[in-house]
Amino acid sequence: MITGMHAIVFSPDAVRVREFFADVLNLRSVDAGGGWLIFALPPAELAVHPASGDARHELYLMCDDIQATLAELRAKGVEVARDVTDQGWGLLAAIRLPDGGEFPIYQPRHPSPRPDQGGSAASRRSPA
Repeated sequence: MITGMHAIVFSPDAVRVREFFADVLNLRSVDAGGGWLIFALPPAELAVHPASGDARHELYLMCDDIQATLAELRAKGVEVARDVTDQGWGLLAAIRLPDGGEFPIYQPRHPSPRPDQGGSAASRRSPA
């Protein structure tokens, strides 16, 4: 049975990005040895979208109020790499990581299967 999701962010400046996740995003972590931090994440969702061409995977941060979240991050010195755009399914922006990479963040408008977001056991589907 699946018990969680382990996501990996690859960076040419992993030390600074780890510090950013710990000090700016306030994510709790454990040291798996040798400074390899593994961060606890809030509850997650996984969607599967159709793709033309090769398969790919994307990682997004989620928040309840994107304007307030971006204001809080700006106050901590975080650069907003892409301003908020309305995508219909949510409000999307991106923040700049210390290595120069962008990390998308969005405020969803779509229904959520997560119980803490109103999803219920009755709304869950079993695989066919």
